[in-house]
Order: sequence, then structure tokens, then C-alpha cells
Amino acid sequence: MVSSYANNSVFLLLCLCLTFSTIAFGGNFNTDFNILFGDKRANIQDGGNCMTLTMDKYSGSGIGTQNEYLFGRFDMQIKLVPGNSAGTVTAYYLSSQGPHHDEIDMEFLGNLSADPYILSTNFYANGDGGHEVQFYLWFDPTNDFHTYSIDWNPQRIIQNVGVPFPTRQPMKLYTTLWNGDSWATRGGQVKIDWSKSPFTAGFRNFSANACMPSPSNNCLGFNGGEYKGLNGETRKKLKEIYSKLIVYDYCRDFIRFARGLPNECRNRLTDHPDEY
Repeated sequence: MVSSYANNSVFLLLCLCLTFSTIAFGGNFNTDFNILFGDKRANIQDGGNCMTLTMDKYSGSGIGTQNEYLFGRFDMQIKLVPGNSAGTVTAYYLSSQGPHHDEIDMEFLGNLSADPYILSTNFYANGDGGHEVQFYLWFDPTNDFHTYSIDWNPQRIIQNVGVPFPTRQPMKLYTTLWNGDSWATRGGQVKIDWSKSPFTAGFRNFSANACMPSPSNNCLGFNGGEYKGLNGETRKKLKEIYSKLIVYDYCRDFIRFARGLPNECRNRLTDHPDEY
């Protein structure tokens, strides 16, 4: 994962880039997505170029892509729920289906007014998750739209230390707004204030450069270019986030892993903070 202070974008970088012919499209909420729940609370506007998701005391809302993808980059501009958003969860993620699913998560955890949002990241491979990292956002994600990206490619350095990574199951892209007040804010101690509802998040300018698998195309060579890792400036900024803004990191959870941290955690924070 890498964060860019310059343009307030958050990137989940989990990739090695290989040579392949790409399938590019600039998404449309009308033609590329289905409404999953919430009915009219998922409000697609401007010919499919923008959308809002709303949650009230009866239901949240969410959408998912019609197609499944196996590797690609997915960009979305999001404006999160303003004000007292405690207990709300705005999610932007890739997921396959079934009990042994793959998933790449970005979840924005609401907070009390004037308290910063928390971004929670995680991934699952064959149903195995538990790689949570949470940190405070250093900008206000509610006063304007900011670009959030998932860059999912066939290989990752972390696999060399025996950590499963989602590479085999096609996934759909989802974005949802839902009630997570059993855990989302201060471990569930702060509940949703329904007197502030409805809660609304905005979405626009979805785009993707992604591969759709077929019997003749396994997408394993997807995305041109060479993986170059994080440059020195970005590594410096990422280390600054780790030193100042981290809320939770599974690689620092010595209670959960009392018998020893997972293999991928060894030296990661000090030597290779981008490799997870």
C-alpha cells in the first residue's frame, strides 16, 4: 500500500507488473454496475457518471460490477459521509464468491464529528484473511472528492515468504455503505446517531484498466511495464504514516500473535514497508 500526499490519493499496491495486452474501459455506473441492495438509496446520476449511496435506519445501499476481473487497476473518486459518521462503513473492494473467497478491502470507518476517518485495509486469499492495517487519514475526505485506487496484479514479493495472495479467483468490484456500529468506531463503543440520518457518500469518475478472464485468456501476463517498487520519496512518506498515523497493524499485534509474528511481518516495518 502506498499513499500520495500530493493528490490525496490512496493506492493499495499489491503487484508486480508484467507484459500483456490490456483491456481498458472508463466505467459507467449505469452500464457496468448492478444495484445490490438499498433500492433507490443507490442513486445513479448524470448519465451514469456519478452516484450516491445513502443509509437510513432501514437499510444501507451498495452496487457491484456486472463483470468479473482477474487483475487490473480500479480508480474511484469518493466523497465520504460528512459530520457525525460514527458507526458507518463505506467500503470499496474486490471480492470473489464462495466460502474460500479472495478479497482486497478498503473500508472507511466513520467517526465522531471533528475526529479523523480511519482507513482499514485487508486482503483474503482462499478465505484466509487477517492482514488488517488501519490508519488515520491525514486529510478531510468529506469536503471534496478524492481518488482511491486498487492496483491488483499477478504477483507480489510477499509470496516469496509464503504468504497467500489473491491470484486465481476472478473478482467483482463493489462499493457499499452500511451499518458497522458493532465494531467500526472505537471498537463498537460509539453507535450510529440515527437522528443524523440519512448518511450519504458520493462517487464519481470510476475508471478501470482490467482483464476479464476467458478459456483462452488466464490474465496472468496482465499489465505492461516492470514492477519498480516504491521510490525513495514514497517510502519516506509511508514510513511517516507508520510512525504517526497507524491505529492498528496486525504485524504489531503481539497479543494476537503471542507465539510469534507471521513470517511476512519480519523486518517489514523497518526494511520493506511496502511489502505486504
